Amino acid sequence: MAQTISEPTLTKSGVAFTVMTADFVRCECIISTEALAALSPKQSGDFGPMDIFHAYEAKILGVARRMIAANVKGAPLKLEPHSFH
Repeated sequence: MAQTISEPTLTKSGVAFTVMTADFVRCECIISTEALAALSPKQSGDFGPMDIFHAYEAKILGVARRMIAANVKGAPLKLEPHSFH
């Protein structure tokens, strides 16, 4: 099971976070602002990227974990809107 091991951080391109897999592999990840916007309902315009990240954190971590398991490369591993389809 993946879990965040540090507090997510807002960056210019999205929210950066670190995931540790069941194999104790640390992976730096970032979810783009566009991916966050695609995850949130259209009426959520009052919520910022960090609010959306926390609301969908379980889904985001699950996608990151599956990408890591599939050996998707990236430093940091980048989650884009297409990552959630």
